[in-house]
Amino acid sequence: MKLSKIKQLLSSLETIAFELPDGTLVPRHFHVTEVGKITKNFIDCGGTIRKEEVINFQLWEEQDYDHRLHPEKLINIIELSEKVLNLEDLEIEVEYQGDTIGKYGLDFDGKHFLLTTKLTNCLAKDACGIPEKKEKKSLSELTAQTSCCDPKSGCC
Repeated sequence: MKLSKIKQLLSSLETIAFELPDGTLVPRHFHVTEVGKITKNFIDCGGTIRKEEVINFQLWEEQDYDHRLHPEKLINIIELSEKVLNLEDLEIEVEYQGDTIGKYGLDFDGKHFLLTTKLTNCLAKDACGIPEKKEKKSLSELTAQTSCCDPKSGCC
């Protein structure tokens, strides 16, 4: 989800809730302790120099059970961050502490912001010699796709 999308969604919400991939909710007394831009400059395993940029939200919870972050407050934090940090309309990555700091993508299901799992990937598969995954098909699928002429069709 991009920064402009979360602002649009927040403007129509009365409360904010974040749902973890396992379906549990981040406790309602969470804080957004950081909004920033993360730039990652790196070289992939094929030797290509790359640059990735994301907007980072850090969610944090403590024993301040009376604290509730309201949508308009988060919009204000985002707008201040855009102004001060010259943030662009980039994808959002969310950090949240479970057993360790987890990094998540962000989506919305109409009620909750969903923290989505992120996966690693090889960006230079052609340079690494990693073969493409072949699609598994059953024998019945293969024979159904094979265009065999019927001897009575006149095509042979």
